[in-house]
Amino acid sequence: MTIDVLKKNNLILFEGISGSKAYGLSTEKSDTDIRGVFYMPKSDFYGLNYIPQVSNETNDIVYYELGRFIELLSKNNPNILEMLATPEHCILHKSDLMNDIKVSDFLSLLTKDTFVGYALSQVKKAKGLNKKMFHPIDKERKSVLDFCYVVENGKTIELHAWLTANKLNQENCGLSKLNHLKDTYNLFYDFKDDLYNGICSGENSNEVTLSSIPKNTTSSILLYFNKDAYSTYCKKYSEYWEWVSKRNIDRFQSNKMHGKGYDAKNMMHTIRLLQVALKIFKEGKLLIEVENRDELLEIKSGKYSYEEVVKMADDLIVDIEHYYEKSTFMTAPDLNKIENLLVKLRLKLYN
Repeated sequence: MTIDVLKKNNLILFEGISGSKAYGLSTEKSDTDIRGVFYMPKSDFYGLNYIPQVSNETNDIVYYELGRFIELLSKNNPNILEMLATPEHCILHKSDLMNDIKVSDFLSLLTKDTFVGYALSQVKKAKGLNKKMFHPIDKERKSVLDFCYVVENGKTIELHAWLTANKLNQENCGLSKLNHLKDTYNLFYDFKDDLYNGICSGENSNEVTLSSIPKNTTSSILLYFNKDAYSTYCKKYSEYWEWVSKRNIDRFQSNKMHGKGYDAKNMMHTIRLLQVALKIFKEGKLLIEVENRDELLEIKSGKYSYEEVVKMADDLIVDIEHYYEKSTFMTAPDLNKIENLLVKLRLKLYN
């Protein structure tokens, strides 16, 4: 099933422009995002070919099958609820059947958890970006040796520094484990290249290497491998360079230029989403076109510090909680009513 197939077979029930252009926040560089609803042909729906979602490669055009659309509405998914509030000038196609799907049948107290929950996840993500932008990790990956320390004459010395000072090679070292001491070893040295196995077997090794030590060989030198610190580093290294490979270069450069250490565009939409949630509980309305375009675009431009934007989010959440306590919304959507609605829509389509 492809988008072309949906269009050629007149399977699309709803199609609209979403994202910044629907919110009234678009600029010259804004892309056009499309969201829609389709239905499966009767034979595919009853057979083995059910497909819940169809999209293009970049995911900026996405269509949800009717059943999946209704399911997500029943969970008060923010992105899906907003489709029901698409401004008239952004609606490209709408079947009469879609008029039976009313916002009032879905808005519930769950909205607080879904809208605010999503917003909080974005604030947390912004904190992570802040760390990544201002604490970059070198591309050259550290090895086990960088987390090893030598204890000699009561002093702790970094392994690399100790080897350099004594003009020694790690390949000529041998380690034997010490009982009852975690990640601590006796260190031996011999100038014969083939006597010991070295401290680690290679740059990609994640462990120190033990050697067979001849009897009666003594050592007054201890080696400590900070394995916990090495494991933490490996995790951060992997996460950082995965982020680098997937990041949007234009947005990264923009965020770097304003120097506030957060994804300004993402935080703009986080504040916008919280404002939508506040209007839901304060006025009982789901409206997605913004009334404060300039203020939101100032957030996007990096006018405010990360702390100031987080304060905006916190203040909105306090207000949402206040009106949530007074709300007369149902606790959750009536699933029996929604199921009957879906059955009714299917019968209209297939009869």
